[in-house]
Amino acid sequence: MPNHDITSPLITSDHLILTVDPLPAADTTSAAPLSGTAGGNPFTFLGCDESEALTVPVPMTIDPFKNNTPNIEGVYEWLKMLLCLPIAILRLVLFGLCLAVGYIATRLALEGWKDKENPMPKWRSRLMWVTRICARWILFSFGYQWIKRKGRPAPREVAPIIVSNHVSYIEPIFYFYELFPTIVASESHDALPFVGTIIRAMQVIYVDRFSPSSRKHAVKEIKRRASCNRFPRVLLFPEGTTTNGRNLISFQLGAFIPGYPIQPVIVRYPHVHFDQSWGNVSLGKLMFRMFTQFHNFFEVEYLPVISPLHDKETAVHFRERACRAIASAMNVVQTGHTYGDIMLYMKAQEAKQENPSSFMVEMARVESLFHIRSLEAVEFLDKFLAMNPDPSGRVQYHNFLKVLRLKACPLSEKMFAFIDVEKCGSITFRQFLYGSAYVMKHRGFHQACEEAFAECSSAVKGYIVEQEEWKEIIGAEKGSNNFLSWISQISLAKMLFVHQNQPLKSATNVHELFMLFDDDNDGRITKDDFHSCLKKNPLLIAFLTPHLQHKECDGNNGVIEIV
Repeated sequence: MPNHDITSPLITSDHLILTVDPLPAADTTSAAPLSGTAGGNPFTFLGCDESEALTVPVPMTIDPFKNNTPNIEGVYEWLKMLLCLPIAILRLVLFGLCLAVGYIATRLALEGWKDKENPMPKWRSRLMWVTRICARWILFSFGYQWIKRKGRPAPREVAPIIVSNHVSYIEPIFYFYELFPTIVASESHDALPFVGTIIRAMQVIYVDRFSPSSRKHAVKEIKRRASCNRFPRVLLFPEGTTTNGRNLISFQLGAFIPGYPIQPVIVRYPHVHFDQSWGNVSLGKLMFRMFTQFHNFFEVEYLPVISPLHDKETAVHFRERACRAIASAMNVVQTGHTYGDIMLYMKAQEAKQENPSSFMVEMARVESLFHIRSLEAVEFLDKFLAMNPDPSGRVQYHNFLKVLRLKACPLSEKMFAFIDVEKCGSITFRQFLYGSAYVMKHRGFHQACEEAFAECSSAVKGYIVEQEEWKEIIGAEKGSNNFLSWISQISLAKMLFVHQNQPLKSATNVHELFMLFDDDNDGRITKDDFHSCLKKNPLLIAFLTPHLQHKECDGNNGVIEIV
């Protein structure tokens, strides 16, 4: 392949015809798309219909994680707290003593035991009764002097798996005392002081919720232990996180894939002044509030065992039946929220957003529609937060363009209007996520990325580079012939939509675009870099598809021919 230097022709073909919209240049600082210039689907090249509109469900007004009493309010609560302070000190001492005794007993039970794959020997299990009694006294120290029970646990041979709703850290302590089950827990729990040792004695099944292989291994372990009566029951909290107890959120499939009978159990925390749900309250604050109550109410109800209807019943259908049974017994509705929504909430809270709850999107529904993982949704939220949302959580047009390194043009307006399903000139995170996921998960997206990279990259090198000599040309030509700079900068830049004399106003603009794709800062855009960037910014594919650009520019038949 011949070496191209600064004197080589920039255009190798005899003719290059560029079709341009001769409308006046758009103001890049405009707050919203120009009236009458946007409309239709800008992603028809992926195989979408021109009239196909983005569908974004209306946000639920329910927040299943919100604690109703995050602060101490009212004269009664303050007086009660003051009166209970001496009691709280005694309770704290009792809590620490029981934790220490239980920890020592557990260490003795685990001493020298190396065969953790098989059931715990009976003598070690008997020693664990000391820890279980300590657990009951810990519940007493938290103000649960008595616990109301309804129904009874089914024999382990009948229902080897138990599923329960999850409201607070109290339920695991209760189940440890009551049933001493094997639990499924996050790997991070193993590192908790004292608690990590105790849950190891329960022969915990660790799972990394973000690792498919870890989840698959956990399901195998659940099935193996449920099939052996020498193991204790397997306890799962299928919601995967705590809620406020007034709603159910989406259930994970882990408890239902093995296909064994399950016994649903529901917990309730009746209250008037103090909501005991963990929610958005810190652990220390919640413990203090529990210590300063006269009594905390706690109810446990064991529901009838639910068995698979037949061998061919899917785990999804089995899960739905269990969900309906629990929701009916609790007299609540189930939402599409998951732990992923907690991650979005925490990310928005870190960014000091006024209403972090508005950034939750019911991840179960998003995952079902687009197969978007929670970590991917968090990455999209990072991008959205960079767009400087207003106090209501909405992003304006000019901030949208700024973060995506775009200039105002008809295609930009059309794309923004496509996402702005409410047609109010601003977008929410839910709309941005649905629009990005709609594009990224479309069947034609991968092929469009492949074609775009093939157009951009050298057939021999297989990567895109930024030429320093061409930067100088752009600098010399700034304000004159933008088409020369458009073609001569980098192959990637030449494919960007050109709006009159504002394709990319300067070498800096093009360099910013290059750096957006060059994630590892090695001066070249490899195929992996290119695809990774488009996965994080799928909307940009509209600007990297030549035939779409031509279509967008055809409106006024403006043609420039370079010979």
